[in-house]
Amino acid sequence: MLDKTIAQAVLDAALSTGGDFAEIFWEDRRNNVLTLMDNRLEAVNAGRMHGAGIRVYTGLSAVYTYTNDTSREGLLRCAAQAAAAVSAQGRRVSAAPLRELILSNRHPVLLTPSKTPARQKAEVLRAANAAAREKGSEIVQVVCNYRDSEQDVCIANSEGLYATDRRTYTRLSCQVVASNGTESQVGSEGPGAMRGFELFQGHVDPAATGRKAAETAIKMLHAPVCPAGVMPVAIDNGFGGVIFHEACGHSLEATSVAFGTSEFSGKLGQQIAAPCVTAVDDGTLPNEWGSENIDDEGTPTTRLVLIENGILKNYMIDRLNGKRMGMAPTGSARRESYAFAPTSRIRNTYIAAGNDDNAEIIATMGDGLYAAKMGGGSVNPATGEFNFAVQEGYLVRDGKITTPVRGASLIGKGAEILMRIDRVGRDMTMAQGMCGSLSGSVPTNVGQPLIRVSAMTVGGRA
Repeated sequence: MLDKTIAQAVLDAALSTGGDFAEIFWEDRRNNVLTLMDNRLEAVNAGRMHGAGIRVYTGLSAVYTYTNDTSREGLLRCAAQAAAAVSAQGRRVSAAPLRELILSNRHPVLLTPSKTPARQKAEVLRAANAAAREKGSEIVQVVCNYRDSEQDVCIANSEGLYATDRRTYTRLSCQVVASNGTESQVGSEGPGAMRGFELFQGHVDPAATGRKAAETAIKMLHAPVCPAGVMPVAIDNGFGGVIFHEACGHSLEATSVAFGTSEFSGKLGQQIAAPCVTAVDDGTLPNEWGSENIDDEGTPTTRLVLIENGILKNYMIDRLNGKRMGMAPTGSARRESYAFAPTSRIRNTYIAAGNDDNAEIIATMGDGLYAAKMGGGSVNPATGEFNFAVQEGYLVRDGKITTPVRGASLIGKGAEILMRIDRVGRDMTMAQGMCGSLSGSVPTNVGQPLIRVSAMTVGGRA
């Protein structure tokens, strides 16, 4: 870890030209990736990322520099570069004495990935691959990836904070292609957690992961193209939560709210969703994919109710944007690595469980679409307009799930969709993804129960 004496000297150097605040983010990360494709282990890669970033700001202007030379001299040079870009008319302050922040670890790891033999990791891939291929001759390609990461961070700032954290992530992903010789469809699964190799001892079944991905690919291969139109849409739990994450979650980050470019800027205390909707961003959930003990500015993570019974209660706020907004940080600052300055980011974001019965949700929707599994999509945080692919969908006819359909997409605007949610089920579950934004790509959970949107534009074939 970063020596306190060195950190103190570096912070003083960063403030030498009159900055208001200085911060060091030190990181040491070990990564392992194994890839199995075409029934054989194609790659076993190990890497290490090591470096530090130094941020200085005065008022609402910030400068960020970074280096992979974490010697005392290297860090002092990096601090001098940051300080050179800051000028406050010769005013000079010193950093407060560093005091270590002591926190309990909410995310215990039982089997450290770096101490787990590669052959055991390869067996996880082989089990997933074999189960996928057992689904039949239409399965023409299976690609399975195993990834783990052990990240040690140390954060020190000029207000006297000195904090450390270790984050351990493990994930399995399977992408399966089914083909009839003329066209192909893809199914995918990607379970992961802030755990060690014990992830595969009672939490994730590799064979079930491969099997589910293959089943989706085969179902969609034989499905007709989804009809287009405006209709009721029921979106299932787990990765269905990507709708809220993208269409609404990003618009609640201070990254856009602080500059007034979010559709939800200035709407605290107002109704922005149907009364049946409560949404939470929680960085404290034990061993979950998007959790941490502290965020990447050293602020302890929190459970943040974003929307309560349809009323906007909170934004996700980092330190600098909090200054712009006149609001306290919420433990939401995140970054991909030391090469990125932090900003407000989603952690584990989900629509909370409601009171509606799943069978009743489907039975009372008439004709519409049941989105069993969502794919990727895109959103404009300023307008909330989004477009998402449905990886696995089914037509609903007279309140009954009937024909599988492919090629469906969900199109809409976040603020409008939130108000049109008329049913929220009881069985909230979460799924894992990687989220990209200004501060790079970070692990995030999305989640929800089965929800129903009373009217939504479905793209397909007219």
